[in-house]
Amino acid sequence: MAKICLCMTAKTLKRDLEILEKYRKYADMAELRADCLEADERLLIRRFPEQAGIPVILTIRRDVDGGQFVGGEGARVGLMARGLAYAETDRRRNFAYLDIEEDLVVPSLEEAARTFGTRIIRSYHNANGTDANLSAKIRSIRRSGDEIVKVSVKANTTRDVLELLRAGKEYADQEKILISMGHYGRYSRILAEQFGSFLSYGTAFSEADAPPAAPGQLDVQELADLYHFRSITKNTKVYGVVGNPLKSTGSPLFFNTAFDLEGTNAVYVPFPADSIYDFMEVANQLNIDGLSVTVPYKEAVIPFLDKLSGEVESIGACNTLSLSPQGWLGTNTDAKGFSDSLLEFLVKPNFRRQRVTVIGAGGAARAVVFELHRLGAKVLILNRTAHKARNLAAPYKFAWGGLDDREIERIAKYRDIIIQTTSAGMEGSDSADPLPQYNFSGREDVMDLVYSPKMTAFLRRASNAGCNIQNGYDMLIRQARYQYIQFTGKEFPEYFLSKIQFGET
Repeated sequence: MAKICLCMTAKTLKRDLEILEKYRKYADMAELRADCLEADERLLIRRFPEQAGIPVILTIRRDVDGGQFVGGEGARVGLMARGLAYAETDRRRNFAYLDIEEDLVVPSLEEAARTFGTRIIRSYHNANGTDANLSAKIRSIRRSGDEIVKVSVKANTTRDVLELLRAGKEYADQEKILISMGHYGRYSRILAEQFGSFLSYGTAFSEADAPPAAPGQLDVQELADLYHFRSITKNTKVYGVVGNPLKSTGSPLFFNTAFDLEGTNAVYVPFPADSIYDFMEVANQLNIDGLSVTVPYKEAVIPFLDKLSGEVESIGACNTLSLSPQGWLGTNTDAKGFSDSLLEFLVKPNFRRQRVTVIGAGGAARAVVFELHRLGAKVLILNRTAHKARNLAAPYKFAWGGLDDREIERIAKYRDIIIQTTSAGMEGSDSADPLPQYNFSGREDVMDLVYSPKMTAFLRRASNAGCNIQNGYDMLIRQARYQYIQFTGKEFPEYFLSKIQFGET
């Protein structure tokens, strides 16, 4: 089972030990990044393993490999040797591992490490990208049978993560550390067991003086508590949410808490992806059991599905995938989640006699428009790209238009309810308000499907004008409950809701 390794990057050993003591319950082992220490502190590293009380990796990383050591190789090797030579008779007081780069060949150092019971981690780093033939790289790195191979490469695309995953599977029987650095590779750190990695490096994000040692590292408490990292095995069912950029999602908190309360051996992971084509291959390689699908893939994912629910066929957008014996089944829980939420907010049984404006024509808008039609509303669909609004409106014979001033004037005839379905205003979004030209009268009921932040610029304007407003948080919870049923085949226990909160990020 993969272990959590806390990276120690403070400037003094005393501070590293303070941080380790604070986060000890989340870490199985530690890595002392001696290159991050002040020069005088580096001379005192020998006793750190005894003081730490858990297995420790000694790493002195060169600046060319992303570290902070700028001296010569002779000085660096000397520091490594100084750190090793402590207690030949009691190996528990020594460093458990020594991380040295693939191009550093010092037989006397390696022999000394073995004498003191210290295993070699032979590492390769590429902070700029992922090598074309990682299988060959893994094969070439190991110099003796007892070494652990470490490959840490930057994932600039989902394809890069897929290449690392495939390479690791070729060497499933070898002890190794595989890391896909950066935003797209974050899930490789959570699913270290599935990637065949011996450990996952984490940091203590709340400690400003001990920054992450590499891009994409997660907080060790997040790994242990949110993702239940220590409970993940090869038999753990994997679920998650796929989207791009996917920098803000509360779904892991919701589902992982539910799985924990239910006692289900499952984990829910964020899967940022720049290509749905490449990600679906990742999903197959990881044996993922179910997925939530968010922007921009609710429509693009459909060609990869083996079976569609009636809602998906009618709506033309899918937000839920579950694996069945026949392959991927696509369903849509956005539609029912939306109508349940808005009707309760309005205290109405349906949308009859309601004239509604929908902003946007993407996957979320498709589910909203489907429900508005089903429940009797008259609708105007406005979108920045007008032909997309036309295509969405056509099957329902709804009004449509662009977002120019002339079209926005038409809202006056469709303003009982205004629904904002785009990602505008979402954390990480470049655009804040999709409808700045429109002046609210104060009589509109206004819903924004964005839930983080809970008050977007669009909702704030509506609220200041006196409108009743609702964000997408309640809809998110409702559609997630339907997804839970789809994933597990079980009803969602209602008492879970008092114990689960999505949060704001």
